[in-house]
Amino acid sequence: MKTPLTGILPVAPTPFHADGSIDPDGMRRVLDCMIDQGVDAICILANYSEQFLLSDDERAILTKVSLEHVAGRVPVIVTISHFATDIVVYRAKQAQTLGASMLMMMPPYHGVGLAPAEQGVFEHFAAVSDAVTIPIMVQDAPLSGVALSVPLLVRMAKEIENVSYFKMETPFAADKLAALIEMGGEHITGPFDGEEAVTLLADLDAGCTGTMTSALQPEKIRPIVTEYRAGNTDAALEQWKLCLPLINHENRQCGLRAAKTVMMEGGVIGSDYVRHPLKPLSPRTKDRLLSLSRELDLIALSWGK
Repeated sequence: MKTPLTGILPVAPTPFHADGSIDPDGMRRVLDCMIDQGVDAICILANYSEQFLLSDDERAILTKVSLEHVAGRVPVIVTISHFATDIVVYRAKQAQTLGASMLMMMPPYHGVGLAPAEQGVFEHFAAVSDAVTIPIMVQDAPLSGVALSVPLLVRMAKEIENVSYFKMETPFAADKLAALIEMGGEHITGPFDGEEAVTLLADLDAGCTGTMTSALQPEKIRPIVTEYRAGNTDAALEQWKLCLPLINHENRQCGLRAAKTVMMEGGVIGSDYVRHPLKPLSPRTKDRLLSLSRELDLIALSWGK
């Protein structure tokens, strides 16, 4: 990409039929809905896409369906995380061949007791970079249990050609973003936050240039970023206050199920099924989710009706 990616890059949920099989047509509708939400890019096969519940064959189908259907309308980021370096390299090559604009990956991990030392993490990302020519986003999330120090991240940005974007989801993300930007300078092309934008204002204060949320309310969250970056910090704060109750409910009560539930309610997809061992939302939690979503008149609530 010639121009650095900024703004909002939400994660697309993976729709399943009620019997648990993947729904490629539903995937296409999700992508169309997200483009209508005004997103700056779309990320597929991430944790909020239930990537840990997909087979390799299903991943391949969804990657091909998504990249062919989006067809360059917005950049597509393909998540390729895996513990095995050979597998992430294979996934990276496949994604680039099919038209991905960027890759996202977590450090290699397999439970808290099986993670490489810093040099192994560095080599893991370097191997992917050597195999492709598109940017790589490092996902720094507590889920992995792998501590990525700021000096390591800065070294990766400086020494690994395609590592230039970073998604911070750790506790005290703002402090880590600020330190990364200060130490990494021009090598930090895209400092982003995540966690459904629950810390977005603090992260923007720290210098982040965008956010990777879910697909629940990107049309409401994007103005927080654009207003802030235009110098309209008061407007950004007011918009964040508007979005915060739903952000909080999604982050603390619903998780990845929120976007699917709202999209099913709005006719985007036919089912909000999540694969076992995940469980559907309780009626209580679902009712509050839909109530908060209606208050904001979300695009996903009416897109398919």
